[in-house]
Amino acid sequence: MGVKQALRSIDAFPRAEDHLLQKTQSGAVVSIVGLLIMVILFLSELSYYLNTLTVHQMSVDLKRGETLPIHVNMTFPSLPCDVLSMDAIDMSGKHEVDLDTNIWKLRLNSHGHIIGTEYISDLVEKEHDHSSHKHDEHKNETDALNLLGFDEAAETMIKKVKQALADGEGCRVYGVLDVQRVAGNFHISVHGLNIYVAQMIFGGSKNVNVSHMIHDLSFGPKYPGIHNPLDGTNRILHDTSGTFKYYIKIVPTEYRYLSKDILTTNQYSVTEYYTPMNEFDRTWPAVYFLYDLSPITVTIKEERRSFLHLITRLCAVLGGTFALTGMLDRWMFRIIKSFTKKPSTRSIHK
Repeated sequence: MGVKQALRSIDAFPRAEDHLLQKTQSGAVVSIVGLLIMVILFLSELSYYLNTLTVHQMSVDLKRGETLPIHVNMTFPSLPCDVLSMDAIDMSGKHEVDLDTNIWKLRLNSHGHIIGTEYISDLVEKEHDHSSHKHDEHKNETDALNLLGFDEAAETMIKKVKQALADGEGCRVYGVLDVQRVAGNFHISVHGLNIYVAQMIFGGSKNVNVSHMIHDLSFGPKYPGIHNPLDGTNRILHDTSGTFKYYIKIVPTEYRYLSKDILTTNQYSVTEYYTPMNEFDRTWPAVYFLYDLSPITVTIKEERRSFLHLITRLCAVLGGTFALTGMLDRWMFRIIKSFTKKPSTRSIHK
C-alpha cells in the first residue's frame, strides 16, 4: 500500500467515487463565488488584525513643577491689532517673569489677507494680589491726565485706529504661552488701552466687537485621534457686543506608541458662556479662557491584537464560508433542476 493510499484510508471525510460525482457549470460558479468570499473575508480579518488598538488607563497625576504650554491661533475680524492685548493671570498669586512667551499679531485687511506683522510687546503676566491692582489703577490715572492734555502720540494712535476700523481691519493672534501648571486664565481684549483712549476710539464698550474665530487652541502637541473641542469655533456678533468665557478642564495625557515612544500632552473639555453688554456696564468686552487641571492622568497605549485572536477569527470565517458555499450549491442545484426538469406526460386511453 502506497503512502497516498494510506493517508486516504485514515481520512475522516473520504471523497466520493468518481462515477458518483457530476460536474456542472453551476457548481463551478458556486466554488468561485465561495473562493472570492473567502479571500475578501480573509483580507478583512487581516486588516482588522494589523490595525492599531488603543487602550485607555487612568491614574493620579503626580507631575509637579512643570510648565503648561498654551497654543493659541485666533482671528478677530472686527478689531485692529493696535487695540488688542493679551493678559495672563496665574491663580497661585506668584509673579512669573521668566516665561518663554512668543505671541505674534498679524494685521488683516477686510478680506482677511495679511498686511503686516508685529510682536505683542504688551503681553502682561500679572501678580494676582490687591496691591498690584492699586498700582495699575494709579498708573492708569496718571496716563489719563496726560491724555486729557491732548498728548500728540495719543492723538496719532487714536486717528490710526479709527482709520483701521473704517477700513475693516482685523487681527490674527497666534503663538505659544508657557504658564505655570496651576489654574489660571488668559484673555484677549482691549484692556491694554487706557480707558480714556478706548472711549475716544469706540465711543463706549457696547461698540467693541469681539467676534472671533478659534483656529487652534491646545495645551500641548497633538496625538493620533485627539479632538480639541474649540478648534474651528466661530463666534460672530452683529450690532451687539459682550464677553465670552470659556471654562476649560484640562486632562493631562500620555500617549504611548507601539515604538515605546511617549508623548506628554493634554486634552480638555470646555463649557461656554456669553454675557451681552448693556449701556450701564462699566466693564469692556473680552474673550476669556479660564482653565483648571484635572487631578487624573489619562494614558493611551497603542497595542496589536494577539496572533491567536487572528487565528480564531480566521477559523470562524473559513467555517462560515464553507457553510455559505454549501447553501449556495444546494440553492443553485434546485433552481437549475426546476428549469431543466421535463414535464410528465400521461396517455389517455379511451
